[in-house]
Amino acid sequence: MSEQFLYLTTTGRSSGQPREIEIWFVEANGKYYILAEKFHEANWVRNIEKNSGVKVRVGDRTFGATARALHPQLDKEAWNRAQDLERQKYGWGDGLPVEITPRT
Repeated sequence: MSEQFLYLTTTGRSSGQPREIEIWFVEANGKYYILAEKFHEANWVRNIEKNSGVKVRVGDRTFGATARALHPQLDKEAWNRAQDLERQKYGWGDGLPVEITPRT
């Protein structure tokens, strides 16, 4: 996939309003992964922790999905894969991986 960014819309945990961010991403096994540089301090991660339902736009494709922050031990394989793929694609792979699973 040649796209560099995806657009993630979360629901504001206090306001209930849609909140959209533009963010680097990678794709593996039908899922998308994004990294939160500020880990659980990122507002969009905190929104996902309260409401995992998100909207994603990649290129001309828009879809509903479920998002979750990965756990460093319980999700070790996916955590490492996401960071490694981000390093390969962008030269940066630090941060909390968030896994996005499209709804079918």
